[in-house]
Amino acid sequence: MKLTSEIYELRRYGTWFILAIAIIMVGFFLYISNRLVNDLTIQERERMEVWAGATRQIARVTEIADNESAFTSAEDLEFLLSILAGNHTIPVLLTDANGTIIDQRNFDLPEPADSISPLSDTNLAYLEAKLQQLKQSNNIIQIVISPDNSQYLYYDDSKLLKRLGYYPYIQLLVMIAFIGVVYFALTSTKRAEQNKVWVGLSKETAHQLGTPISSLMAWMELLESLGVDPETVKEMNKDVNRLSTIASRFSKIGSRPQMETDDLNAVVVHAAQYMSTRISQRINFSLIPAPQPVPVNMSAPLFEWVMENLIKNAVDAMEGTGSITVAIGIDGNNGYVTVSDTGKGISRKNFKTIFNPGYTTKTRGWGLGLTLAKRIIDQYHRGEIYVKESEPGRGTTFRIDIPLQQKDSTD
Repeated sequence: MKLTSEIYELRRYGTWFILAIAIIMVGFFLYISNRLVNDLTIQERERMEVWAGATRQIARVTEIADNESAFTSAEDLEFLLSILAGNHTIPVLLTDANGTIIDQRNFDLPEPADSISPLSDTNLAYLEAKLQQLKQSNNIIQIVISPDNSQYLYYDDSKLLKRLGYYPYIQLLVMIAFIGVVYFALTSTKRAEQNKVWVGLSKETAHQLGTPISSLMAWMELLESLGVDPETVKEMNKDVNRLSTIASRFSKIGSRPQMETDDLNAVVVHAAQYMSTRISQRINFSLIPAPQPVPVNMSAPLFEWVMENLIKNAVDAMEGTGSITVAIGIDGNNGYVTVSDTGKGISRKNFKTIFNPGYTTKTRGWGLGLTLAKRIIDQYHRGEIYVKESEPGRGTTFRIDIPLQQKDSTD
């Protein structure tokens, strides 16, 4: 395997490593936030226990009858009442042993209420509903005033505690959104740079090939006029025309090619027949065309280039012996082409990686054939090219899907 393949392996592992680091960081932030929530929950519990103790003492003080004790208890009462009045954040419900609401604090009641006017039916119904909710929680403190007299304190989490409980998840969503935006920006920038490189390289290649091709065409005419063997000139002309075709392809991929309605059958058959005469006789080449025309919007020269790349890859994968099958057909609203071989196959983890620029397992080559094929199919033909199935040691099947050209409804 070449260095480029190893680079993509390292990139894959690097991506997982970065993802693992991100998960660890998010987990750490969630852990810290949960610790804060737990600490604040414990503090509110302690405050409510103090509040319950003050309520217990107030109830006991009011039962003292002698004057001296009453004077002393009045001072204590003022202190205890200040404790009760100091709670402005934690919603509290106080009930007797029968579940009747005695007092409430810090609830957002549906209707205004004060300490003088009794609770309205609407507010009372609201508090009863809250009481039933709080009975299902652990926020309950029993206040034993005397052996025969008990009250129950129910409290809800403060607004601060609830907000702090939501904070880790809001933070997580913000981090995910931020990472998504950064990833989208980086991939968009990378794609734009790749497009510029493709266009520039293609146009320059077509330009550089143009001059020697024109010169070779002139030499062919001269050779023919000098009486060189016509068969030799004919074969040389084929090679010159081939170079001209290659230059034309690079010119088309460097800019938006002109798309025309064509028969997928005819284009694939032409490319397959051309390649079948240029591969080893030890390779069994089969062509299965569709039983009817397959009209698609396409650039025939570029699509033939894709077919040549796929067939060349199949030949290389079999190392000189095996079989190649090219099939054409219609599947729903798409025309499709499959290229199957009996070569060494591709591992599932590389089904998408093989289309990346520079990825190759061959000792020679730039690893651009499948990248060019994907660009031609995805961007120009609005189709899809992918590995349909593959198994190491048994072969690979590539598939191309292209939308069918719909007939004009007015026809």
